[in-house]
Amino acid sequence: MRAPWTRRRRLLPGLLALACLATVAVAAAVPLSTPSARAADPVPVLDATFEDGTTQGFRPRAGETVAVSTAVAHGGTRSLLTSGRTASWQGPAIDLLDEMVEGTRYTLTVWVRLAAGESPGQVRLSVQRDSGGTSAYDQVVGDTAVTADAWVRLSGTYVLAHDVDGLSAYVETAGGTAGLHLDDFTMAYQPTRPVQTDIPALREVLATDFPIGAAIGNRQIIGDQAVLLRRHFDTVTPGNALKWDAIQPTEGAFRWADADTQVGFATGNGLSVRGHTLVWHQQTPAWVFTDTDGTPLTSDPADKALLLSRLEAHIRAVVGRYGDAIGVWDVANEVIDENQSDGLRRSRWYEISGLDYLRTAFRVAREVAPTAKLYINDYNTNVPAKRDKLRDLVTRLRAEGVPVDGVGHQMHVNVQWPSIAETEAMLQAFIPLGVEQQVTEMDVSIYVANDESFPTPPADRLLTQAYRYRDLFALYRRYADELTSVTLWGLADDDTWLDTFPVARKDAPLLFDTELQAKSAYWGIVDPTRIDPTPTPTASPTVSPTVSPTATPTTGLDTCRATYTVTNQWPGGFQASLRITNTGVTAHDGWTVRWRFPDGQLVSQLWNGTVRQDGPEVTVTPTSWNSALPAGGTVEFGFLAGWKTSNNRPVGFTLDGLTCTTG
Repeated sequence: MRAPWTRRRRLLPGLLALACLATVAVAAAVPLSTPSARAADPVPVLDATFEDGTTQGFRPRAGETVAVSTAVAHGGTRSLLTSGRTASWQGPAIDLLDEMVEGTRYTLTVWVRLAAGESPGQVRLSVQRDSGGTSAYDQVVGDTAVTADAWVRLSGTYVLAHDVDGLSAYVETAGGTAGLHLDDFTMAYQPTRPVQTDIPALREVLATDFPIGAAIGNRQIIGDQAVLLRRHFDTVTPGNALKWDAIQPTEGAFRWADADTQVGFATGNGLSVRGHTLVWHQQTPAWVFTDTDGTPLTSDPADKALLLSRLEAHIRAVVGRYGDAIGVWDVANEVIDENQSDGLRRSRWYEISGLDYLRTAFRVAREVAPTAKLYINDYNTNVPAKRDKLRDLVTRLRAEGVPVDGVGHQMHVNVQWPSIAETEAMLQAFIPLGVEQQVTEMDVSIYVANDESFPTPPADRLLTQAYRYRDLFALYRRYADELTSVTLWGLADDDTWLDTFPVARKDAPLLFDTELQAKSAYWGIVDPTRIDPTPTPTASPTVSPTVSPTATPTTGLDTCRATYTVTNQWPGGFQASLRITNTGVTAHDGWTVRWRFPDGQLVSQLWNGTVRQDGPEVTVTPTSWNSALPAGGTVEFGFLAGWKTSNNRPVGFTLDGLTCTTG
């Protein structure tokens, strides 16, 4: 019979110190070019199997019923059944206040299934923190599909980074009130490996190019995370602590604790701070857009005046509090919708006030912080339609005298997309405006489709990711006169928003792994010759590294190679890219690329080229800046297209009439 609920004794400080010293000794003896040593095994703290017939510390969060059941079990003969739920947030909870130590990384794991007869749904594993009568909630595992027919495993890591007087873990559903079973709950802490001090610091490698930054929360400013942050980075961006819902959840009631802590850590350690963000269509409390009686605001002049007065008061309070401690502000975030004719997102801000919310935000920020740099920040600015709409808006606002100092490019990208050419076109587009540019939220996902999920990051994806970081940072360094900083959206793979968005799965998008050790992606920036000393692995079918043009032409022949990739697909539409490599000996100037679609696909938009389509035949010619294609060189462009019954690969790729090989 399995053991019932168990409380495991933690390692004594002396024993833990000896374990760390042993790890240091091993790390020092291993050359940097070899794979990292295996992480230490997790140390169990709690486990619950319910085999003793008790709930083993689990309790309801409200009026639901939590009881041991013999209907199903993941192992043994018993599980825990939660029934009588009347809200999605209700579910089984376990108190952890006496078990978790601040700054220690824990792995929480539980097996879940719905009760018999329940329709499929989604569950998640979360932590509730209570302090001073206020509760906050952290997701450990995001929304995960679950049924009544099989057990699903929820497992994620968590670091307590706040002082609390109450702490609990719980399982809830994304919606609905289905009954659910859980079994085999465990909590273990992961002994840490020391931060590497015998590798170059990123900030020193990039010192002559631009400052390098990381997004942080309270978790990143304690323990080994803080050591890693101080060693490698020049700047920080509080990821959530400065957003409206965190700072002013109810009118006039400001909560400064997290923001003060993070900004204070930065200034105390000589790190610059980017303020993110003052105006956004998300994470803005509902009260901002409602009258005092709860009625939604309209575009009526009185309602508009009320909204703008709230905006002004908020900015004066937040920007005024931090003064010279924050030298750059993302004043406005994600205001572009390229699908609108005027390019403006139809947010509540816009619906009520038009462009006046942007005019007000920048004006007030300039009045309160006259020396700060004021940015407008957005994602997918490498996509021509969005890039052009943002450029038009910035041009218009600056012509009106609105003090927009810079444009932020988020660069949430993946191992396939976007191309280097697309990214360069993005940077070039804003140079004539005379504004600063920054990469503000960069990460490189290992996934290229929402239906992918890996238990551990595949070696080929990590290698491809390293090349992607190599090539993107090489581009950034060529544009160092235009870029005033580059910020990664996170510090290490143990804490990334991509673990829960767009779907729940473990991602690995940053330069340091879950053990805070340097990945191949780190070497892609610091020293690309050390990315991987082993032969090139077998790549996943849809992934190929983005590499600098180094192809060796076939002597005496004019030849070419076409690499076609679908980067995203949805019902009736898809996005794809085509890379043409000149593998011959003759340069092509003013090239023409052609192919044929087999299933009636129609191109609706193409960037980095000019497109013409006649039935299934597609012809692409260059823009003014990429018309030269030397021997061994590569040109790449992307496009959006529609499809009906099927979307098979195109055929008949040619370059100036030469038939190209594919692959």
